[in-house]
Amino acid sequence: MSASPEPSAPRTATLAVIGNGRLGGVLASALRQADCAVAGPLRRGEPIPASDIALLCVPDAEIVAAARAARPHASLLGHVSGATPLDAVDFSIHPLQTFTGAEGPEVFHGIGAAIAGRTPDAEDAATRLAQALGARPFRIDDAHRAGYHAAASIASNLLLTVLDAAEQALRAAGIRSDQARDLLAPLVDRTVGNWVTAGAADALTGPIARGDDDTVARQRTAVATGTPDLVALFDQLCGSTRALAASKAAA
Repeated sequence: MSASPEPSAPRTATLAVIGNGRLGGVLASALRQADCAVAGPLRRGEPIPASDIALLCVPDAEIVAAARAARPHASLLGHVSGATPLDAVDFSIHPLQTFTGAEGPEVFHGIGAAIAGRTPDAEDAATRLAQALGARPFRIDDAHRAGYHAAASIASNLLLTVLDAAEQALRAAGIRSDQARDLLAPLVDRTVGNWVTAGAADALTGPIARGDDDTVARQRTAVATGTPDLVALFDQLCGSTRALAASKAAA
């Protein structure tokens, strides 16, 4: 991953941000704050002004149609999809972050941004946009795009499934949902911090890491009683965690 140089916003370029969803709005605001000349975010069907760059912030399934509509109006087309190849566009820039639509422009500062371009000029445009946002550009080619995006989904979307399971289990133990999240949050924060510092194997603690099968069995009985729908997930996670613990022991 390349280090982030001082942001160099493409101030002489005009940009049209197409798509007013969660990312489109905050992206247009952040680029505008970086002194870029930005039109948008434009809604479906709005006229697209002549621009140096059109950035498609639309659902993956709509990229081809949106690219076809924008192509006559822009010198370069880019999309912000993590998983979609560059077949219909010239470059891509995918901010490695989760967005609700309520964030400020600073949400991009210091995050990774996966970039790719079909030509050196297109890739340079993606790089400069990432730098203008204050993000750290790194290159992902089409052959590895789906795997990269899977990693992002595991770290964000699928992690929420695990956290929701923890919340359900605590509710079954008599703790309200809002209190459960408040109680679990410091544990989650410390766990993530330890993972960042040391990696998963060295950060692993708890009964599986200790080889305490009796405690794990009691946990499973409690899950089966209080939240039976979570038993399969619990078993799968325990199996994967045993493999992680074994990998540390074998190292």
